[in-house]
Amino acid sequence: MIYTCTMAPSVDYTTFLASFQTGELNRANAVNYYPGGKGINVSRVLQQFNIPSTALGFVGGFTGEFITQKLQEEGIQTDFIQTNETTRINVKVAAKSATELNGPAPRISEKQQQELLERVQHFKTQDWLILAGSIPSTISTTFLEEMVKTCEQLGVRLAVDTSGQPLQQLMTMTPYFVKPNEHELGELFNTKITTVDEVIYYGKQLVEKGIQHVIVSLGAKGAIYLSHDCISVADPLQGEVMNTVGAGDSMVAAFIAQMTAEASKVDAFRYAVAAGSATAFSNDLCDRQLVEKLAQDVCVNIYTDRM
Repeated sequence: MIYTCTMAPSVDYTTFLASFQTGELNRANAVNYYPGGKGINVSRVLQQFNIPSTALGFVGGFTGEFITQKLQEEGIQTDFIQTNETTRINVKVAAKSATELNGPAPRISEKQQQELLERVQHFKTQDWLILAGSIPSTISTTFLEEMVKTCEQLGVRLAVDTSGQPLQQLMTMTPYFVKPNEHELGELFNTKITTVDEVIYYGKQLVEKGIQHVIVSLGAKGAIYLSHDCISVADPLQGEVMNTVGAGDSMVAAFIAQMTAEASKVDAFRYAVAAGSATAFSNDLCDRQLVEKLAQDVCVNIYTDRM
């Protein structure tokens, strides 16, 4: 089973306007409401590939009910922990330029953290736990350590896609799969990364620490995959970028979907790049048909001798 964990989910509310004027009444031409959060995005994209998953995390209030309902309507199983706080709403104003207003992350009590840990303790060997998105400041470092330790003891494959101090901490505990972007990779090593060779150099250091799979997303410059026996560099696909939210999550979902189907590492990476691009070229998350189409156009250069 694949489990996704979103500790600070949201209802993503996007408004579309011809122009946006601060301090004045603005009328939207259209609006969209989506269940949001990186782990939730991963579950939604996995569903496009007919891969079942269970969405974990913390939700509360009417917005939490909305998220649960929408995911269940899409056929995604949920096992959220209820909080006393209303799940946040993130607002995006899409006009000539995009403006975002994200609500604060919820406060997660020690009791609620323990409830999540108890769920993880019931996972089975070879299950996946995808920890994606921001980690609320109320989540203790001890909790993260216990969760990683539990995954290691059970043989659960932990995938990490977060940032900041939690990412720094989790990298010391050797997850199975990580997907930083180039800026996050640089922060891990207290440096600024500007070239492909620098990405490869620092990405190799993560692999040498025992991380099995590393994908570094480079945005419009493509992506790089590293494992103990392979380095692959994917050129960016060309298309009209309509939406960057969820592109990285789509990469994670497509890579894991292909790995569960026992695809090769390179093919899994190719689909990851296609899925990230498909989301970027869409108003919402990618659909499988577009991913399949774009995967045929992804150019991957393999450098097995650079390890």
